[in-house]
Amino acid sequence: MLRNVFTKWLWDARRSVLVWTLAIVVVGGGYAAFWPTINTPGIQEALESYPQGLREALNYDDLSTASGYLTASVYGLIVALLLVVYAVSAGTRIIAGDEEASTLDLILAHPVSRIQLALQRFASFVLSVVIIVSVFWLGMLALIVPAQLDDISTGQFAAMHVHLVLFTSFFGAVTYATGAATGRKSFAIGIGSGVGVLGYFAQGIIPQLEGLEWVENLSPFHWLIGGDPLRNGLQVGDCLLMLGLVGAVVMWGSWAFSRRDIAV
Repeated sequence: MLRNVFTKWLWDARRSVLVWTLAIVVVGGGYAAFWPTINTPGIQEALESYPQGLREALNYDDLSTASGYLTASVYGLIVALLLVVYAVSAGTRIIAGDEEASTLDLILAHPVSRIQLALQRFASFVLSVVIIVSVFWLGMLALIVPAQLDDISTGQFAAMHVHLVLFTSFFGAVTYATGAATGRKSFAIGIGSGVGVLGYFAQGIIPQLEGLEWVENLSPFHWLIGGDPLRNGLQVGDCLLMLGLVGAVVMWGSWAFSRRDIAV
């Protein structure tokens, strides 16, 4: 288990991965289980009375279907934000955490290059994301009948969770690359969190300003739910965009890490 960097990082993160998995399954599943309550005439009328701008900002413009409700409340809000927090916290630990703890130089004293260390640790982070999102996917499938979500197919749920993996990996990549390039946890957390906040505003709020509708296309939240994977299936363009950005950001961060001095 501990013979290489890849398995060592994942083993060290096992408790964190378990806690985050349970939290996301419980919270996300709990919100999903509210669908039968939301899908009543009284609640629907109350939601329709909300101002149009508010509904668009919260992605509540379509709560009359199970896919619209889950996209707005589960995948586009609570679970997405939880995964951003996980990505930022885990991405910070890949390089910057050990460097600020003054243990990175000891790790690099072993027969492993900086690039190998960085890429294997990031790959381990991605695997942790796959584990978390896969368990959440199984939890959502288990709720199809009891939560009356049977108008969403297994394939549509799978497509949504592929988007989730890439979305989370993007934020992990941004945080990792910042930490790898600077060696500072505060910078990594600040940039990762800042991209998350700006991305959320760019998805729901900024586009409501006249002439700024195009900003929505720059938001990771738009790449996650803009194509409505729960209704339309996998959005290949959004997935390729996120995958390409993850690759580019990770390679830049790894290159910067390989060329700078390590803090001791």
